[in-house]
Amino acid sequence: MKTYDIVVVGAGPAGLSVAIEAGKNNLSCLLIDKGSLVNTIRKYPTYSVFFSTSELLELGGVPFPAVSKQPTRQEALRYYTKLVEYFKLEHSLYNTVEKIEKVDKHFMIKTTKGMFEATQVVVAIGYYDKYNKLNVPGEDLPNVSHYYIEPYPYVGRKVVVVGGSNSAGEAALDLYRNGAEVTMVHRGAELYYKMKYWVRPDLENRIKEGSIKAYFNSTVLEILPEKMRIETPDGQKEIDAQHVLALTGYHPDVSFLSKTGVLFDPETYVPQYNAETLESNIAGLYLAGTVLTGKNTSKIFIENSRHHGKLIVADILKKRNA
Repeated sequence: MKTYDIVVVGAGPAGLSVAIEAGKNNLSCLLIDKGSLVNTIRKYPTYSVFFSTSELLELGGVPFPAVSKQPTRQEALRYYTKLVEYFKLEHSLYNTVEKIEKVDKHFMIKTTKGMFEATQVVVAIGYYDKYNKLNVPGEDLPNVSHYYIEPYPYVGRKVVVVGGSNSAGEAALDLYRNGAEVTMVHRGAELYYKMKYWVRPDLENRIKEGSIKAYFNSTVLEILPEKMRIETPDGQKEIDAQHVLALTGYHPDVSFLSKTGVLFDPETYVPQYNAETLESNIAGLYLAGTVLTGKNTSKIFIENSRHHGKLIVADILKKRNA
């Protein structure tokens, strides 16, 4: 069995940053992901536009070509997958990590495709696979989804979008402009203050003119096959809901962290780690990307985590040379 210097769990931008930096320093590295390369970005809505500009999304010193100032999902997918080819990064895709165990000074990584061994492990699993549940009756009905891809399945239908952040706002506008009857239900008093600057005023105007109906300071009580019961400041209401998009955010897979032995705050889900090196409470096991944020997933983006690879590899080299 080959022993890698580093095994990275997660092949998103944070994981790629580690693998690229490892290669530049002659460290052997393997990326393992239960899905495709940049699997999370692939699951974004088809016509997503990034908030960050292309130069802030670059990795490894390779320019990110984009037609507009803010790149699209398609451009990001092309860029990051081409980086893997350019840097000849070794990977094992559609391979789920089941267990990470430290044995003496090495880690044994058990996956659905076999065992791997590494001197160091980096967990860069992101958060998009675990959605925040509403925890209400009917949430598991087939007309409910916690992800939004494109508007066409909902044309001519009555759709309720639950949430008031970027994903909810963009989905509501896209649905409205493609022929869906849209209602928003948001527990906050107003739309998310960090909503993309070109989305929020557009959405506010559509709500103001009545093109999109919105209930603020409101919560979902129950989801039915064609209806939804909500609690509003004016009391309980029953509204039409042929489809429900519960876009209420996501969180890291803390059960996976727990199985690896990484300690985290049970309330915030923020793991224990050294902010200067990103090493967790387990020596030799590092964390990278949005897994560091816990429930506050808006704290870390690609643009402020793309340096994580340099921090981690620098610490590994420092310890080797000590």
